[in-house]
Amino acid sequence: MELPPVLLVVLLVVLLVVLVVAVAAARSAPYLWEDLAFFVTMTRSSLRCRRRLAGRPAVTLLDVFRSHARLRPRRPLLLFQDQTYTFEDIERRSNRAAWALRRRLGLRGGRTVAVFLPNEPAYLWTWLALAKLGCPMACLNCNVRGRALRHALEAAEATVMLASPELREAVEEVLPKLRRDGVEVFYLSAASPTPGVEALLPTIEAAPAEPPPAELRAGVTGDSRAMYIYTSGTTGLPKAAVITELKLMMVASLGRICGLRPDDVVYTTLPLYHSAGLLVGLGGCLDVGATCVLRSKFSASQFWPDCRRYNVSVIQYVGELMRYLCNAPERAEERAHGVRLALGNGLRADVWRHFQRRFGPVAVREFYGATEGNAGFVNYSGRVGAVGRANAFLRFFAPFELIRYDVEREAPARDERGLCIPTRPGETGLLVVKITKNTPFHGYAGDSQKTQKKILRDVLAKGDAFFNSGDLLMMDAEKFIYFQDRVGDTFRWKGENVATTEVEAALGLVSFIQEVNVYGVAVPGCEGRCGMAAVRLKDGATFDGDKLYTFTEETLPAYAAPRFVRIQAALETTGTFKQCKTNLVQEGFDPGLVRDRLFFRDAARRSYVPLSAAAFAAIRDGRLAL
Repeated sequence: MELPPVLLVVLLVVLLVVLVVAVAAARSAPYLWEDLAFFVTMTRSSLRCRRRLAGRPAVTLLDVFRSHARLRPRRPLLLFQDQTYTFEDIERRSNRAAWALRRRLGLRGGRTVAVFLPNEPAYLWTWLALAKLGCPMACLNCNVRGRALRHALEAAEATVMLASPELREAVEEVLPKLRRDGVEVFYLSAASPTPGVEALLPTIEAAPAEPPPAELRAGVTGDSRAMYIYTSGTTGLPKAAVITELKLMMVASLGRICGLRPDDVVYTTLPLYHSAGLLVGLGGCLDVGATCVLRSKFSASQFWPDCRRYNVSVIQYVGELMRYLCNAPERAEERAHGVRLALGNGLRADVWRHFQRRFGPVAVREFYGATEGNAGFVNYSGRVGAVGRANAFLRFFAPFELIRYDVEREAPARDERGLCIPTRPGETGLLVVKITKNTPFHGYAGDSQKTQKKILRDVLAKGDAFFNSGDLLMMDAEKFIYFQDRVGDTFRWKGENVATTEVEAALGLVSFIQEVNVYGVAVPGCEGRCGMAAVRLKDGATFDGDKLYTFTEETLPAYAAPRFVRIQAALETTGTFKQCKTNLVQEGFDPGLVRDRLFFRDAARRSYVPLSAAAFAAIRDGRLAL
C-alpha cells in the first residue's frame, strides 16, 4: 500500500533526524540541540503551510486572516497614527473593496491589479480585497517614475492601477501612455486631483460589507500567483518577482518561526511594497493574529516614543535603520520600552552590539533571503553578525553551496571538469541554492531571459540547476554563515578582492563619519577597480585627512584602503535603505564632473588631500601612482 505523501515526508524526516542526531551526538556537537529544535520548528511550519494549501479548497493566508477575524473580531489588527482597525474592520472594509472593484471594473480571477500606494491602511484592505477576487497584486515601488513605472506594469501584465493622490505627479507623468496601453487608473481616495481619473473611495464605502462569493477564488492553489514584488536593486529596470500562494504563506510564517506570538504588537516602518514590510511584518501578523503598528516613514527621533505609545513588543529592521537609531542623540527614556524581539536583516556586528548595549537586551533574529530566492537562513542561535548556521538538517531541507567566485571575471570559478568549486571554511563564496520541488525558483514575470540568468547550471554535477543569489557569504569552522557582499559590489584591486561591506564597517568607526558608501572605480592604465568612499560627515564635524589616513593604515589592508573620498551632504539610498552605487561608479573621481569635494590618498604626505584638476590629470596619465 502506498503511503500518503505527507506521512512519507514525516517518516523520512524522522529517520533523518535519528541518523543525524546519532552522528552528531557521537561527535559531541555543541549546537546539536539548538539545531534540532530549529529543524523541528521549520518542519512543523513547512508542513502546516503545505497541508493548508493542499486541501480543496486551499486554505490561503487570506483564509487564515478570516479565521482570526471570526474568532477575535475586536482584536486590533492595524494601528496607524491615531486610527485603530480591528480584524473585523479590515474584513468588512476589504469586502466592500472587493465588491466595488468587481462591479466597477469587472475584475475576475487571474487579472493583475497594480497598487501604487504609500504605507497606509488602504494597502492592507486592498491586498485582501484583491485576494478575495483571486486577483494577483503588483506591488509598485513608490519611488519609480516614468519608463520604470510603465515597465513595472507591463512586466506583471497589470491592466488596472490603484494609486494614491500623494503620488499624483508620478501618475500624471505616465497617464497618457498608460491609457494608450489600455491600463485603467483610479485613485483610492474620496476625491481625485487629476481630471479624468476616478476616485473609488465613495464607491467602496457604498458597497456591501458581506463577503463576496467564495467561488470567485475557487481555483486558487499553492502554485497560484498571489502577487508580484519588485526587486529593490540599485540598477536597471525593476524585475517583478513571482510570489505564489505557498511562498506567501511560507514567508509570512517567518515571524512565527522567530517567536512571534498572537499577543505581540509589531512595529514596522519598512515600505509595504517590499517583501520585508508586507510579507514578514504585516503578513506575519495575519498569520499569528498579532497587531501591526504601521508608520508611513521611518523616523529615528519618533522610533522609541512610538514603541512606548503603542506598547510595541516586536520591531522590524534593516541594518541601516538600526545604525540610524544608534547614531541618533541619546535620550533619557530610550531604554524605557517593552520591545523584546527585533526581526530583520542586514545588521552589522558592530551595530548589533552597540544597539543592545544602548537600548537593552532585545533578542535579535537576523535572517537572510532574497525576494525571488528559493531558500534562506535564520540566525536562531543569536551569534552576533551571523545570518544563520549550515547544519545538516537545513541542508536536507534546502541543499545549498558556497562556491568560489572569480571577481575579475565576474563568474563562478570552475575546475577541469567544468564544475563549480565549493569553498573551504573561512573562505568567501557565492551562495547558490539547488532548484528542487521543495525549493522551486519561480523567476520574474514578463522576462524569461532575466529568469534564466539567475539559474546556474552544472554546479556540482552535470545537468543540475541552482538559484544564483548574487551574494557572497562566508561559513566559518563552526558552520555559522556571514553575509560578506553583493557580487557586483566586491571589486579587485592590486590582485586582491575588496569587500565593500567590510571597508564600510571599518570606516564607520571614524569619529567624524556619519555614513559611508564604498565602491570601486576604474583608473586608466590600472587593472581592476580602485576603492572610493562617498562619505557624509557628522553634524558640525570637519573632514580630517591626516586622521583618516592613519586610521586606514592601522585598520585596513593596504589594498583595501580607499584611494579617493567624496564628501556628500546625503547618500542616495533605496526605499529599504540599500545604498545606491551605480551613479557614483559612473561619475568616478573626475573633479571636472563631480561637484562634491574630492580627496585622494597621498602616501607621500600621509594624508587624504584635496584632489585638484592637476592631480587628477597626473593620475589619469599614469604620472601619479596609486
